[in-house]
Amino acid sequence: MHTTLEILTHPLLEPVRHGFFTRKGGASSGLFSGLNCGYGSSDQGEIVTINRGRVAEAMGVPLNRLTTVHQVHSPDVAVLRNGDQPADFAKIRADGIVTDQPGTALAVLTADCQPILLADAQAGVIGAVHAGWRGALSGVIEATVGAMADLGATRIRAVIGPCISQANYEVGQEFMDEVLAEDHDHHRFFVEGPNGRPMFDLPGFGLMRLREAGVEAEWTRHCTYADPGRFYSYRRSTHQHEADYGRLISVIAL
Repeated sequence: MHTTLEILTHPLLEPVRHGFFTRKGGASSGLFSGLNCGYGSSDQGEIVTINRGRVAEAMGVPLNRLTTVHQVHSPDVAVLRNGDQPADFAKIRADGIVTDQPGTALAVLTADCQPILLADAQAGVIGAVHAGWRGALSGVIEATVGAMADLGATRIRAVIGPCISQANYEVGQEFMDEVLAEDHDHHRFFVEGPNGRPMFDLPGFGLMRLREAGVEAEWTRHCTYADPGRFYSYRRSTHQHEADYGRLISVIAL
């Protein structure tokens, strides 16, 4: 059944074409019901391709210009330059992508991690970041902002899309220790949860890093864990003992 895609946008990124896609409107079924865009899932590859085709169409680019990388929770950024083939980027291990090439869309896949879309509309430079806690801690956000600046961006704006919120993100003491080892001031991103364990504010952490990098930034305030009708969630699937989970896609285009 082909239902309408649901695409979340944010005024901060306008007039640049962008969208945080929910799971609505895709061809996948079962556990992946909806718009699963992850080849890394056990969903049928041809169905994922159909879903990505719908996304590309909605973003006004051919499917072969929808650029993704092989995400590995790293601080690494791929730069798509004139003459590069977007299809080649699927094998590049990175978690940020930037470009200044018109007719190109950059996309990241998430299922609780932060999808961050960035743009300097005047300079004609865009970026997309997959930032879980490990990638954010290791500097992928700052590295992406730096790569955009190298392409001429001077006034970057960024929006963090649907991700897991603090109310649903219980972590261990070792996790907290690792984050605090970088800067004890990061303590403000933790509260004690109902089970006596720390709860981490991932989007708050992302916003802090973006703003400290000189970027005007907002979060859409959607929690992936809390809204199963609209979003896939790795953690929710784990808690429900499901065999796998879908991947949401977030896209920005020039």
